[in-house]
Amino acid sequence: MTQHTYSSLVVWNGTTAGGYRSYRRDHTASACPALQELCLSADPAFRGNPELLNPEQLLTVAASSCLLLSFLALASRTGLDIHSYQDRSAAVLDTSTEPVRVTEIVLSPTIHVTSGTDASQVKAVLESAHLGCYIANTLNCPVRLEPTVVEP
Repeated sequence: MTQHTYSSLVVWNGTTAGGYRSYRRDHTASACPALQELCLSADPAFRGNPELLNPEQLLTVAASSCLLLSFLALASRTGLDIHSYQDRSAAVLDTSTEPVRVTEIVLSPTIHVTSGTDASQVKAVLESAHLGCYIANTLNCPVRLEPTVVEP
């Protein structure tokens, strides 16, 4: 079996001398060989910058992106002609639990297909992609699908 290793670098500079309310949550993340650096922060509920992405959003994006790529691979292999894919995903962070955790991720892709495409086949391929999605398989919370298939 082949193993792939993924590494990243997260960098924060500042001071925590002023206590919890005063330190900056903004930081950067990068992952070679990608050239793009992400500017990140905490969720605004935790005193973060609302203009920047936060780790909870990135978790949701990772699940959504993994499903998209798995689905496109399977769809192309099965001969489905997919024209577009847009996923409005959401994660639920429950701060009343111990430990605090994301308790559910809902992926709601809208998939545009060629006229005459069997929507049930598209949904079956999506479900197979979901079962093979290694991000969803890694998470310790349910990842639920609510797909919509659209024909012209």
